[in-house]
Amino acid sequence: MCGISKAKRRPPSPPKLPIVGNLHQIGLLPHQSFATLSCQFGKTMLLHFGSKSILIISSPEGAREILKTQDLSFCNRPKSRVTEKFFYGCKDVGFSPYGEHWRMMKSICIMQLLSNKKVQSIKHIRQEEVAFVMKQINNASSLVVNLSEIIKTQTYDLICRATFGRKYGSNDERGFVTPRLLLVFN
Repeated sequence: MCGISKAKRRPPSPPKLPIVGNLHQIGLLPHQSFATLSCQFGKTMLLHFGSKSILIISSPEGAREILKTQDLSFCNRPKSRVTEKFFYGCKDVGFSPYGEHWRMMKSICIMQLLSNKKVQSIKHIRQEEVAFVMKQINNASSLVVNLSEIIKTQTYDLICRATFGRKYGSNDERGFVTPRLLLVFN
């Protein structure tokens, strides 16, 4: 028996297909699919989505164990070339690995960007933008409204007004401008 390594114990997993893994077992309502699979395979199970293995926990005790007791083992996000390229080498708060740099970035975001005083200082901008969106929807000439485009534009408008004090792009009826952002990545 010397020299033979023990295989890692893995949670139970439903049978998977090549390439897609368990994607075929997830329906239009994923939470219901997870509940059904959980009844068959237990509160802790391993699913495969493409080439990625996903640990599914379906009990409060299991969630508490992962989020409180074993948090350091589960807190990092997987690295990829996409996140490296688009998110400054994973140095931003959303993709930075857990550690001193991440804690410092989180602290800066909470204290400087998301403090109650900062959020309340742009309350009037949020109210104006929501009122404008509601007016756009009410004034729509057809029964079909592209809500995705309206919300995307409203989000850009809100960010531009809160950050720069005005919108950028073509003029709207209020004299503000709607955003037409060009993102350039070096």
